[in-house]
Amino acid sequence: MITELSVQNFKSWKDTNKLQIAPLTGFFGANSSGKTSLLQTLLMLKQTVERPSDWKGVIDFGDDNSLVNLGSFDETIHQHNVDLNLDVAVSWELPEKQNLGSVETNFLSFSMSIGKKYEHSVQLDNFHYSNGESEFEIVWGSSGYKYKLGSHWERADLFRCYGVANPFGPLESFKPLKDAFENLFHRICYLASLREFPYSRYTWQGNHPKDTGLRGEEMISAILSKRVKLQNIDKQIMEWLQRLDLIHSYRLNPISDSEKNYEFLVRKYKGGPEVRLTDVGFGVSQVLPVLVLCYYVPEGSILILEQPEAHLHPKVQSELADLLIEVVKERQLQIILESHSEHLLIRLMRRIAEEQISADDTVFYFCEMKEGVSEIERLNVDDYGNITNWPQNFFGDEMGDLAAKTKAEMKRKKANK
Repeated sequence: MITELSVQNFKSWKDTNKLQIAPLTGFFGANSSGKTSLLQTLLMLKQTVERPSDWKGVIDFGDDNSLVNLGSFDETIHQHNVDLNLDVAVSWELPEKQNLGSVETNFLSFSMSIGKKYEHSVQLDNFHYSNGESEFEIVWGSSGYKYKLGSHWERADLFRCYGVANPFGPLESFKPLKDAFENLFHRICYLASLREFPYSRYTWQGNHPKDTGLRGEEMISAILSKRVKLQNIDKQIMEWLQRLDLIHSYRLNPISDSEKNYEFLVRKYKGGPEVRLTDVGFGVSQVLPVLVLCYYVPEGSILILEQPEAHLHPKVQSELADLLIEVVKERQLQIILESHSEHLLIRLMRRIAEEQISADDTVFYFCEMKEGVSEIERLNVDDYGNITNWPQNFFGDEMGDLAAKTKAEMKRKKANK
């Protein structure tokens, strides 16, 4: 589980300072306030880890086929100032204790700094690991990359932005660190805010995807994969669709002898006719990948969700908060989300008051843009679910609108007399 994140000079962020990351963490704020950029730092590291083994780059800013396409260093660095360094630090708890540098620990932190040293070259300045007792560092020097061995420095070959190539001899201490870093980012699954439109038919080639895909395109494959493995997740998904009052039931109907092509049929109410997914409200197809992802991924996974409430009625947005609480508690998932939903946040506050989730297991942040620079404030939530530093106009000026409406009503009534 990720426990801390900090970022400097990334897009609109000059410096986030250390951000605590809880089992359920939410970033809220206006459009273009920097919420999504915070998630993108983790996705940038994930796609760097998951590059093919023969990839020789330092960090992957992405392309149109990546989880996130940041363009280039020049486009990503804060205010396009290429004299700055891009710094990212992340701390996390390991799934179980490991020997890292002769110390048994379940905690690890990592930081890196990247800069543009030559006209067309992005270069790692340093990366650093700490397990609480021992420090492991690679730095750039006049003769190349080097690490400290006792009181002197030895040369090392860099592996991307987080490891050492050919870790033999004294460098073997870097291998478990690299493995732990890669294991962390392999456990991250991401669902973008723009999910795919529903189809009249779906094709399954017998694959077993890691998750539901960037836009939920692997949703049907995930359901069928679980059935083949005798780990059916239809019951949980169906129960939540009913609880969210979206549909009563669904069925994946084979439409060819090979059972590779399916249509997703739903009943909107008990005893009603079956119709295709394309013939019901758009919100159903948008929330389905969220439901499937929450029950498809292995326990202990880390989910990054962008606007899980997209295209949903306010009541359903509230109920979605209960889904997130359930999988955090029962499946030990960590959920990091960005949202615009007042209804989702208020339901989370209510559940804290009702002791269905601890305030210690949640962290909420408010992001805003000031003069081109993103700023972030942690919302102080007490044990009764109260936010004691609620930002002004957090979700718009509702009271201002009601007051203006009342004034307009009084003015019209007075004129009519």
